[in-house]
Amino acid sequence: MVDPDRIDRLIAAVPAALALRAGLDLGIFTRLGGGAATADSLGAALEVEPDRLSRLLYALASIGLLEVRDGRFRNGAEASAFLDASKPAYRGGDHALLRELWAADLLTAESLRRNQPAALHDFSEAGPEAAAAFGRRLAPGGLIFGRNLAEEIDLSAIGSVIDIGGGPGTILVGLRERRPQIVATLMELPTVAAVAPAILSEYGAGDVVVEEGDITVAPSVGRHDLAILKAVVQVLPPDQARSAILNAARCLTPGGEIAIAGSGVIDDDRLGPPEGVFLNLTFLNLYRHGESYTEGQYRAWMTEAGFRGITRSRMKDGGTLFRARLAG
Repeated sequence: MVDPDRIDRLIAAVPAALALRAGLDLGIFTRLGGGAATADSLGAALEVEPDRLSRLLYALASIGLLEVRDGRFRNGAEASAFLDASKPAYRGGDHALLRELWAADLLTAESLRRNQPAALHDFSEAGPEAAAAFGRRLAPGGLIFGRNLAEEIDLSAIGSVIDIGGGPGTILVGLRERRPQIVATLMELPTVAAVAPAILSEYGAGDVVVEEGDITVAPSVGRHDLAILKAVVQVLPPDQARSAILNAARCLTPGGEIAIAGSGVIDDDRLGPPEGVFLNLTFLNLYRHGESYTEGQYRAWMTEAGFRGITRSRMKDGGTLFRARLAG
């Protein structure tokens, strides 16, 4: 049956998402915390004009993120749990990154017309300032992912972990909140590795070992009990994606575990999950070769690398997690 409202619903979802991002960008949900405030008091605290701010506040209330009574606004249940930066389950830390990704999404048609990314992002060519800025945009999301991963994996037998291509390395910070004694290594391209120590120090993790390297070329110089590849495979062309997984296996001790995660994973029929399907379009605009690979492709590469007991699960952030152990 033809649904006449389908297109309207798709279009209507965009302004609501942009209002959410604006609220995160201004820090509205964190500022409200567990209390309530008028547009006047909130505007004064945020240094924005109250009458104009009230438009955004009522918009956020209309989609249930805020509640309003007698002109006073407070966080709704979901905003209180997930959008207040003081809460452990905070999910809004990547709002600055969203600006970049959503801006890229607007260029999909242009990327197709040009047959090249219209918002090309090349990690290897980034200067120090650009690498540091991008790393800081990734840092909050990495911290949250590390905390979530610590809930998925039994860390009791893990003495050493390597985060491969982990940007600022904050995944390791979140992971070690659960088990601080784990020895942590970040392996990154030289431009990113150069700025990562400063960011790690800001998170109180100056003891993380930062190793320069390219996982598509060679493994780490050390061997570890756990290797993490978060949003790495999906930014590589197929031959390099395969090499990255093969070399990641060579970073592990016998029986070591790998955790490959990201939203850039799609089912073998290529119709889902939605986050993987639509991130595949984002990749068109950002990378020359990256894409959302299928579950079958991941399993084939992991099996070739010597991994056994491969599982696929969905994480709290909606991303996919592949786990497996290296044959001993």
